[in-house]
Amino acid sequence: MITLMRPVADSLGDCELSYVGRTRIDVARARAQHAGYASALTALGCQLEWLAALPEHPDGVFVEDTAVVVPEVAVITRPGAASRRGEVDSTAAALARHLSVTRITEPATIEGGDVLRIGRRLFVGGSARSNAQGVAQLAEALAPFGYTVRAVAMRDCLHLKSAATFIAPDTVLANPDWVDPAEFGCARVIGVAREEPFGANTLTVGGVTLVSTEYPRTQRLLERAGVETRALDISELHKAEAALTCLSVVVGE
Repeated sequence: MITLMRPVADSLGDCELSYVGRTRIDVARARAQHAGYASALTALGCQLEWLAALPEHPDGVFVEDTAVVVPEVAVITRPGAASRRGEVDSTAAALARHLSVTRITEPATIEGGDVLRIGRRLFVGGSARSNAQGVAQLAEALAPFGYTVRAVAMRDCLHLKSAATFIAPDTVLANPDWVDPAEFGCARVIGVAREEPFGANTLTVGGVTLVSTEYPRTQRLLERAGVETRALDISELHKAEAALTCLSVVVGE
C-alpha cells in the first residue's frame, strides 16, 4: 500500500500545542525516530512516497491531518488550526496521482486526526479542530460511495484518534475517560492502561499493531487480547502532541 510521509522540519519546536506543555524538542532525535517509523512501515509492506519538505510549517510532518482517504476518493481537509492550512496543497497534489480528490471548503474545518474509519462508517470527533460544517461536508463527499459519517463527543484531548483507534477486524482501543467506546459499535473494547491515558493511538498495518514505547502497559493488554504488536519509539514526537497515526496517510487500504 502507498503511504505518504513528510520530513521533519527544523521548526518542529514551534508546533501547535493544546493539551501538552511546551518543552524543548531535539529535532535530530525526532528525525531519527521518524526514520525508524518509516522503516517499520516499509517492513510491513508500505510503499513510501515523500511529500515535499515544508520548513515554514512546524506541524507539516503530521500529514494525517491534511486528508481523509478511503479507497474511492481522497478528501482534502481544511485544518482547524489556521497555521496548518498551507500544508494541504502538496498532499492534494500527491493524492491526485492515485485517486480522485475533493476538498473541504470554508467555513468548514476538519482534521484527519479527528476521523476514525471503521469499515464504511466514519466517526468525527467534536474537537476544537473539526466543526459541524466539516462533518457535513465530509458526509456529503463520501455518501455517493456508501459511507456514513457522524460526529461523536470527546473531551480532554486534541483529536479523536488520541482517544480511540480501530484494530481490525472488531476491536477498538480507547480511553473511556475521553470518548465513550460504545459509540463505535465494535464487538470488543480494550481500555488503555489507566496510567497511560494517551496510549489509545495505535496504527495497524499488515496485521501488526504499532504501539508507542511510552505505553508498555497498554501494549501488554493488547498482547494478552491476542493482538500482534510492535513497539516504536516516537517519544520526541510526542512532545509535539503527535502519535503514530499522525505521521502518515495510507492510500489503498
